[in-house]
Amino acid sequence: MAPADAANGPANPGIEVGPIDLAARVDEALQVQAAAFGLSQDEIDVRRHIVLRHLDHPEARALGALTPDGRLVGFVYGLPNDRAHWWSTVVEPYLRATGSDGWLDDSFVITELHVHPDHQQHGLGRTLITAITDAVPHPRSILSAIDRDSPARTLYHALGYRDLARQVVFPSAPLPYAVMGAPLPLLRPQR
Repeated sequence: MAPADAANGPANPGIEVGPIDLAARVDEALQVQAAAFGLSQDEIDVRRHIVLRHLDHPEARALGALTPDGRLVGFVYGLPNDRAHWWSTVVEPYLRATGSDGWLDDSFVITELHVHPDHQQHGLGRTLITAITDAVPHPRSILSAIDRDSPARTLYHALGYRDLARQVVFPSAPLPYAVMGAPLPLLRPQR
């Protein structure tokens, strides 16, 4: 674990970011996601199985942000994209319509990135996403985010992500999403 430092965002006293066994901490991670994203218990139950299935992929990676007492307050995980994965099959027609479907190849997908609301706006999201993408061999990263102005979308744009497709509708999702992509390494703040 490494301290969440000013190189990637504002200091987070005592919080360290590093690899975690997300499968072993899935319930704790989903509580962070529920607090950050407003999930119901039914949504948490469904997502638990999805996260565990993703983590079975041999190239899945996960990082966590831990307090000095070991409490998880943020996490990110992802894996190399595969056009056969459910997410890709949903977004591919939208990306094809914008001429961006090539982004589905040789990309690392940020599957989830969440920081507990008590720890947001202190650079942890930036630290988590840059640390995970810095460690992958892929030339680019893709992700999806709710298609509205938000701190998350502002962060992604600041890191170099651009909109590849907007108003992407996922089955059972109440709001449309934007698919975003960025070349790696991600941008860093100018000093």
